[in-house]
Parts: sequence; structure tokens; C-alpha cells
Amino acid sequence: MTTAPHFYGTGRRKTAVARVRLMPGEGEIVVNGRTLDQHFGNAVAEGDIRLPFRVTGTEGRYNAMVKVAGGGVTGQAGAIRHGIARALLQVDPEGNRIPLRQAGLLTRDPRMKERKKYGLKRARKAPQYTKR
Repeated sequence: MTTAPHFYGTGRRKTAVARVRLMPGEGEIVVNGRTLDQHFGNAVAEGDIRLPFRVTGTEGRYNAMVKVAGGGVTGQAGAIRHGIARALLQVDPEGNRIPLRQAGLLTRDPRMKERKKYGLKRARKAPQYTKR
């Protein structure tokens, strides 16, 4: 008895980290044991997360089992998308690299929350200035 091949990818966005495992299937995405709709609800468009499959033409061919931790809904959705793109790169490195790269799905988004500075209320908001 042989097991179906698994393809792994780790995606990151802001402070969220997603570990994605792709296996042959009918296009189902399970996040932390729940469906996409149960996990995110209306907060995130499902098409954004499925974009790597659409770009490479593999929609409906792989199931994705995702474990995601940290961050909020936007960060988690971006991390899942990044992880799926990296896993698809393992499936077919030559065929999938160019479309994923052109869509900007392989680049990790470097934007992070700016730290708070002393003397300020937030990262850049200063207290109100009084002249007298």
C-alpha cells in the first residue's frame, strides 16, 4: 500500500505563520480542522486564498490541510496564500515558478507593525502640542 505524495509549504505574513500540506484531492481547504468559511467567515475573500491554484491552473486538483497560528484574519489569509504557493512550487518547480512569481505570490510581504517610540502615544502619533 502506497500513500499519496504530500507537498509542504510554510507561509508567513505579519506575525502569522501557516504550515500548508497539499495532497491530491478535489480542492478542499481545511484550516485548523475547520473549513475556510468556518474559520474566516466573511472577513476574507475565498478567492484571494485560492489565487495560487488559479494562477497555476491546478484548481480542484489538490486538498490543502493548513495549520495557522498568530496574527489576525488578514495576516493569516496572506500566510495561507504564501504557504500554498510555496507548496505548489514543490509540486512542479519548473512549470509553476514563473506564473507564481509574476503574480507576486512567492515574495514574502515584509511589512510589519512599526514599534511604539517613547514620548509618543503610538508609533508616530505625538501628544497634542500646547504653546502656553
